[in-house]
Amino acid sequence: MIPALSAPPPVEETSSDTRCRILATAERFFREIGYQKTTVADIAKTLRMSPANVYRFFDSKKAINEAVVARLIGEVEVRIAALADRPGLSAEVRLREIIVFLHRDAVGRFTGHPRMHEMVEAAMSESWDVCRHHVDRITAVLERVIADGVARGEFAVEDPAVAARCVHTAIVRFCHPVLVVQCPEDFVPALDAMIAFLMGALRAGPRIA
Repeated sequence: MIPALSAPPPVEETSSDTRCRILATAERFFREIGYQKTTVADIAKTLRMSPANVYRFFDSKKAINEAVVARLIGEVEVRIAALADRPGLSAEVRLREIIVFLHRDAVGRFTGHPRMHEMVEAAMSESWDVCRHHVDRITAVLERVIADGVARGEFAVEDPAVAARCVHTAIVRFCHPVLVVQCPEDFVPALDAMIAFLMGALRAGPRIA
């Protein structure tokens, strides 16, 4: 059982503050006892409020989980956007760093953390829009780097948007939470080999007239 928070809530708290406290507490429960075992009543009790008050901000436990996962994947999106914009590096190097980061982040978050994996898996099955938007935003970052590579003469692709979707599809095996956890030894080919293949496909070469 997770003990109640020791500090009382602020005397004057905005709706945004309350939402943040609900999400922080929910994430703590999801990490420590699991998404399935957590109830809205657990969250409310820890926050010293009624379940009805929690439902003022989130209409269901699913909505809470969706918001928690959105916050977590938002951190990933911020990180890869920063990698995409690193100055002084070629587009190829930045693209490699993004792919490696996505893989290492997935392994670090989900391997050996079954409760966290349960939380994300629930979001994937119950709240697909969150995942779809995440995929769209990652693909947009990949497209930006690939387009920059085309402008620099590093890559020779006609449509950076299509190329970005191809790259993202190719690396799903290395960053999908379910696949990373359930099939850790089945990375065929190895990540380095996949990256080398993708860079070869993108790299500038002779153009057919």
